[in-house]
Amino acid sequence: MLNQSNQLDLMFQALADPARRMMVNRLCHGPASVSELAGPLTMSLPSVMQHLQVLELSGLVQSQKVGRVRTCTIDREVLSLAEQWISDRRALWGRRLDALGDYLADNPEEPDTIQTETSQGGEQ
Repeated sequence: MLNQSNQLDLMFQALADPARRMMVNRLCHGPASVSELAGPLTMSLPSVMQHLQVLELSGLVQSQKVGRVRTCTIDREVLSLAEQWISDRRALWGRRLDALGDYLADNPEEPDTIQTETSQGGEQ
């Protein structure tokens, strides 16, 4: 679990930057060369390479050099770890909010009672 936590930390750090998210978004549509990834970005090629290095270190992106062209691909399995983490949190909060809704439905007067007791207590 600790290794997975470290991987998630690296992924979320990598995805924290808008340029890297843009690259990941492009790579979700298929492999792309570094120059294709750099095209829409307003930064130098060395800066693009630094961003790609962060993505590769996080495990989200893999690259392969053939001749003079470096082609990048997304690692969908690694990306699915982040998706699963988010999905687990969404399910947890969904259950908690459902439980709160059920509680409030079963105890409709209780919030008014608490508010009334609090305001009366402050007047004494």
